[in-house]
Amino acid sequence: MAQNRSHAVMAQRTEAQDSRDDFPTPPWATRALCEHILSKIELSSQTCLEPACGRGYMATPLTEYFANVEAADAYHYGFAPVRDFLSYPYETGSHDWVITNPPFRLAEEFVLRALIVARRGVAILARTVFLESSGRHEAIFSRTPPMAFAQFVERVPMVKGRLDRKASTATGYAWLVWDKRYVGPPLLKWVPPCRKALERQSDYSERL
Repeated sequence: MAQNRSHAVMAQRTEAQDSRDDFPTPPWATRALCEHILSKIELSSQTCLEPACGRGYMATPLTEYFANVEAADAYHYGFAPVRDFLSYPYETGSHDWVITNPPFRLAEEFVLRALIVARRGVAILARTVFLESSGRHEAIFSRTPPMAFAQFVERVPMVKGRLDRKASTATGYAWLVWDKRYVGPPLLKWVPPCRKALERQSDYSERL
């Protein structure tokens, strides 16, 4: 039988249990959250924790919006301290926001932990299929539903181990946002086409 090498199938990935799940986030996707989903005026006086920062491709653009950004990762990338978010003793409400692109296999645990650490809110970048799963519905969505599910209308290409401006993907991504002040049903939003406006050549400088 011929191997199915369609773009959609080849874009799927399954990481080993001990994988770093190192898929750097294009900086423009983080700016899109701050520009189109959150209130960037309020962010300028708030603090943020990026607990799965890797080489800093998300933490760096966050510094353009927040008063202070703290970053860490469970693995050594040379950008920030090595701290396992799920076990490091962050104090309850120690940061206004926790914003990250968590390892997909640990995303549920990251959300639950982040909701404790964050005073104001949590935002995670995840594959659209994160909405699926009866386990996540029971642990998160039925008890603490997000304020907003913000689907990218453009693709957000991510490549294992590097940032590649020319990469493509068949995988859809969205921001899930929990704002502790919000009262009401979850909102469905779209991140409008914005890559061209928010992408910078300097975003792709090589990082060890």
